[in-house]
Parts: sequence; structure tokens; C-alpha cells
Amino acid sequence: MLKFYTFHIELMRQNPFKPLDETRLNFFHFKNLFTTGMGVFTDGYDLSSIGIVLAIVLSSYGIKPGSSTYVFYDSLVAGSALIGAAVGSIIFGQLSRMGRKKFYGIDVALMTVGALLQAFAPNAPTLIAIRFLLGMGVGADYVLSPMIMAEHTNAKDRGKIIALGFGMFWGFGATVAAAIALVLGYLHVSPDLTWRIVLAAGAIPAASVIYLRRKIPETARFLGRIEGNVEKVKEVVKEVAKSEVSIDADLKDNNGFGYYFRKNLRVFFGAMFLWFLFDIAAYSSILFGPTSIAKVLGLTPSLFQFMTEFAFTVPGGILAILLIDRVGRKPMQIAGFLGMAAFLLAFSLYLSSTGTSYDLKTGALVIGPAFSPLLGILLFGMFNFMEQAGPGSISASGMLGVELAPTKIRGQVQSFTVSAGRIGASFSSFVFPSLLATYGLSFAITFLSVLMFIAAAVTFFMIPETKGKPLEVSSGEITEIEQGQNKT
Repeated sequence: MLKFYTFHIELMRQNPFKPLDETRLNFFHFKNLFTTGMGVFTDGYDLSSIGIVLAIVLSSYGIKPGSSTYVFYDSLVAGSALIGAAVGSIIFGQLSRMGRKKFYGIDVALMTVGALLQAFAPNAPTLIAIRFLLGMGVGADYVLSPMIMAEHTNAKDRGKIIALGFGMFWGFGATVAAAIALVLGYLHVSPDLTWRIVLAAGAIPAASVIYLRRKIPETARFLGRIEGNVEKVKEVVKEVAKSEVSIDADLKDNNGFGYYFRKNLRVFFGAMFLWFLFDIAAYSSILFGPTSIAKVLGLTPSLFQFMTEFAFTVPGGILAILLIDRVGRKPMQIAGFLGMAAFLLAFSLYLSSTGTSYDLKTGALVIGPAFSPLLGILLFGMFNFMEQAGPGSISASGMLGVELAPTKIRGQVQSFTVSAGRIGASFSSFVFPSLLATYGLSFAITFLSVLMFIAAAVTFFMIPETKGKPLEVSSGEITEIEQGQNKT
């Protein structure tokens, strides 16, 4: 405890991280954005591409709708990468205590190898195992990239940088996956070759940043608060902020995980629960939208994915980037969850009122005579828009985990929030098909709508605002009063 209060006093007198918080965006930040963002681009590509080609993957292995194993393999092929991501996030969250940069690059290397191996999978069980490996790399990246972005970026622009580097790059990756599938379809490439090319192409963006990630500097906050290496802190501050800093105190944080976890249990749980709820809805759409909802709307899987991402998700992400550091995380997330809930409910009611349904077990499709595909696309598309304008750029970008957790335990807390999200996504890969097969499409979508209303309430009651605050303030390492004294 004495060390904790000594750090408070020294930080009030001389904050070594202040130049990082107050510097303007510069070349380093944009290079860092590309280096971290391309991994996230790959995450978006890998996790969305399987939804686009899922039907032809199963068909190429002789697994047809109506067969006894169809729902089983439909869930496992879709969800294996998500289960791997939950495991990978926990492993690399623990490893991040040894350094943010130390394992940076291993994540994209795993994604590179996993993406390539998919093209040679001889059967569904092998593909499931390969996607589990790929998912471990995705989980690692979900932990490491937001932390490195946040710890290197200034306080004023941190929100938009994470929203761009994580939220938007994910959407770009998903859009490119859909575009490649569309081009291959236009060229009349055989379905068996199409899905192998689409999945394997995820190796290209991942491999492009392996070298850059190995060269990125360790963050000053890790060096100071965890390693206690004052000289290295000075070097990194000079490289990032182009500023000299004088440090006379020991910055190392000697508090344990238990101290901070007890102190911040409520907000940590809130961040974990929100990502869990969000991913249930988001991945129900990502994994099964191109196969189930696309059929109802009269679209091919690739065209469905391209339209929802390019026309709705990307514009939603742009809105988030423009407003997140002005309006704040909390109001945008609440508005996003409420919008998601409202448009899902409207889409569900529209399906019911027009007598439109889809049976996953048999593949039987019923389109009501009054059903308008254009209105259906608009309602479901606006769900995607609100998703990315709110929680897709906040909770699902890892922003809450990195901003609400103190440096000492940031990697562990981030791993818990990521794992909670991946468990939610895995849950959707098994539960959504079961709901769809048992109760129908309208019921399944209404269920997701209710979860989003709950998520809006959780955000309102459990999550504090972090807009524009240095990480030491937003995480509770120092108080607002001490930060104010430091400015004077």
C-alpha cells in the first residue's frame, strides 16, 4: 500500500506519462495504427468469411440440410475459431504480464498458419481443429492489440484510434472477405475451390505485419508500472511523444491482482458481461446471417455479407469515429444497444406479420406474399449500423477492458473480457441454430433483441464514462482530484 500512495504523490508532482497523453497524433501513432489494425483486419476476415462459405463447406464434405449431423457440424465449423479465441485470450492475457510486445507477432503468425492450413483440410473434423488453432491467434490479438493501441495513444484521440484500428478494420476485413467471394462467384470458380481460396486468403494480411509487430516498442506504461524500468520509459516517451521526461521516482506498482480486482469488481464484471451479450447477437448475424437470413432476403451469402458490411456496418463505424471522443463511450453504447434491440425486434415482427419463415433442419423457406426484401434488408441492415455505431466500436473493440483496468492487471482483465465475448460468440454458434431449428427465425431474432435491451441497461448502471481521461484516471490508478492537481 505504501508503494501505491508513493506513486500517487510522485505522479502528482511529475507524471511521466503526461507527454504521451497530451501529444498530438503523429507518424508513430499512424504506423502503430496500421501495425495493430492489419491484425484486426485479419480477425474480421477470418471470423466473418466462414459465415459466407459455411453452406458450401458443409456441402463439399457431403453434409446436407436435413441430415442427422447437419446442425452439429454447422455449429462446430462456425464456432471452433471462437472457442479457440476464448482459450487464446486467457493464455496470452497471462503472458502479457511479461510484456505487451514480447508475444506480439506470434498472434498473427498463428493466424497465418491457420488460414493457410484450412485450404488443405480433408474433412470437417480437421477443419474444426485448424480453425481452433486460428482462433487462438485471434484471441491473442484481441488482448494485445487494444492494449498496445491504448497505452501508446494520447487521451484525447484514444477512442477514435481504437474505434478505427479495431472496429473499422474488422469491418474492412469482413467486407474484403465478401468481395473476394463475390469475385470468385462471378468468375464461376467451383464451390469447392471457392471456399478454400476465401478461407486461405486470410493469411495475406496477417503475414504482412509479422515483422512490423516484432519491431514495435514496448509500451511506456508496461515498462514503468510493471517492470519499473525508468530508463526505458524515457526512451519510449521520447520516441512516441518526441519529448524528454525526467523521472526520479520508482514507478513500479507492487499491488497485487486481488487488490485491484476487489476495488473494481463491479466495472470489470460489467465490461465482461456486455461483451458476452454483444457477441451473442453479433455472431448470430455474422455466422448464420449469410446462410439463414440471406435466404429470406433473396440474397447470396457473399452479397448479403457485402451489403450489410459496406452499406451499414462501415458507415456505423465512421459515425462512431466522429463522435466517440466528443459524445463519450457510455451514451453511444447505450444508444447503439437500444438501436440494435429496436431494429431486431422490428425485423422479427415484420417476418411474423408477413408469414415469412425459414426451417434450418430441412432448408424449407416460406416467403409471405406481403414480404418486401428491400424493407427486410433495411431493417436488418440498420441493426448492423447501430451495432457498429455503438458497442461494436466500444465493448467489442476491447475499449472498456483497457480503459477500466489498471496497468498492472490490464492484460488479465482484457483477457477476461475477450474470453467472455468469445464464450458469447461460441454460445451463439450452438444456441442460435437450435433456437432457429426449434422455434423459428422470428423467435430467435426476438431473443437477441431482448438481450440487447438488457445490455443497454447494464451499460447505464454499471459502466463509468472514460472519454478523454488518461488511462491512470479512467482505470482508478489515480483519482480525478490528483490529476487536477498535477495539471496545476
